[in-house]
Amino acid sequence: MQRSAIRPSPLFFGILAVTIAGGVLTVLQAPLPVEEFGGEFMVTAIEHQPLGTLGIVLLVIGGWAASLTLHEFGHAVVAYKGGDHEVAAKGYLTMDIRRYTDPVLSLVLPLLLLAFGGIPLPGGAVWINRWALRSRSTASWVSLAGPLSNLVLGVALTMSVAFIPMAPGLMAGLSYLALLQILAFVLNILPVPGLDGFGAIEPYLSPQVREFGMKARPWAPLVLFALLIGVPFVGDLFFGLADSVFGLLGGDEYQSSVGQTAFMFWR
Repeated sequence: MQRSAIRPSPLFFGILAVTIAGGVLTVLQAPLPVEEFGGEFMVTAIEHQPLGTLGIVLLVIGGWAASLTLHEFGHAVVAYKGGDHEVAAKGYLTMDIRRYTDPVLSLVLPLLLLAFGGIPLPGGAVWINRWALRSRSTASWVSLAGPLSNLVLGVALTMSVAFIPMAPGLMAGLSYLALLQILAFVLNILPVPGLDGFGAIEPYLSPQVREFGMKARPWAPLVLFALLIGVPFVGDLFFGLADSVFGLLGGDEYQSSVGQTAFMFWR
């Protein structure tokens, strides 16, 4: 790969700066205290802690926006190495989230759904020239690169919380951000048309199934999100699976709950 092909944009560094600023604020003041009660995590006291709350909000929003960028960049860089050099001309290797489809669909909508629903909606998409890819396995890895980037970030954040001494507020914020990465991985890896899990198996499917997947791509994820939100059994199954993966990786459910409580401070 040419050294000049990857050029991180100032916008990406700006997103990282917001994330770091949020982390600094969490160190200055802790989030809301949470204790386990009856098998569930409950807020035990509502204290006015503006710096801690603002810090976790900025940390999670900035960190999630950065992970959305890296998710799409993962697709693009694997496609580039796999033969589709058009992704460089399209600006996908600049880590500029504005290049990934539409800014509203790529950034604003996922952040709103995250803030109000707690569901890490996949962001925008990079348009890959599948005919330029060297093989079917390459096409599969292009699809898998996005959710795997979320998994790697989730593991890295979980390990950071487990092994690096840090302030309680920062620990809670990073734990919740780690859980969101695992949720994004589990969601994206589902074999649903329009999600990366289906894209990974699509090269090996029959032409008829691929045609059906192409037709279902616009509405299948919407049906899935409606089921996750509107059908308790489906939502419990999905979040239970994500929590299990998070736990297997060493994630701290208590700390992630503290972080979520502070992030959704209006609830």
